[in-house]
Amino acid sequence: MIKNYKHIIWDWNGTILNDVDLCVELINELLKEHNLKTVTKDEYKSIFTIPVKNYYAALGFDFEKESFEVVGKKWMDGYEQRKFECKVYPGVVEVMEKIKNLGIGQSILSAYSQHTLDEMSAHFGLTKYFSHIVGLDNIYAASKLHLGQQLIKKLGNGKGETLMIGDTEHDFEVAAEMGADCVLLSGGHYDKKRLEKLGVTVLDSIRGLL
Repeated sequence: MIKNYKHIIWDWNGTILNDVDLCVELINELLKEHNLKTVTKDEYKSIFTIPVKNYYAALGFDFEKESFEVVGKKWMDGYEQRKFECKVYPGVVEVMEKIKNLGIGQSILSAYSQHTLDEMSAHFGLTKYFSHIVGLDNIYAASKLHLGQQLIKKLGNGKGETLMIGDTEHDFEVAAEMGADCVLLSGGHYDKKRLEKLGVTVLDSIRGLL
């Protein structure tokens, strides 16, 4: 499946890093503080979206009464304190190694902040696999569309030469804008039903890519 590509672009959260349980735990703490209904993991995966401000609104946060920046920072502060509790998904390193051995380039494209993305990639010993690690200059996970457009220009790849691996509709949208093919993983922040509606290949495990 991957041999025809010149470059593989990976999303980070929910694709490489299994942080879904931590994200659910942290949002439930915030929901309790605001006297809002908590969510199960399945409910979370049916609601989560990017930009995350929309997802917070769907959970009941009222941004006319409280600023998204304040709520978002509180969540991110909790995430930053505990991010190293998370692990890389099984099979990810194996697949990256295989791609590397095939002589295919790899990059990360994420709505996570650049500084933390660099730190986390180094922590898990993954930096060696990537020619580019691209993240946002803030913590608010808005959109990475402009970053994707910049990255594809740098790579200089034509249509059908790049594959994007992600776990959300936003990854699918970014891939379409870049002219890249897309594979989505159901173990991340979106449930499988939502992903299958997008009409691209949906895998339950990254090993399915091989």
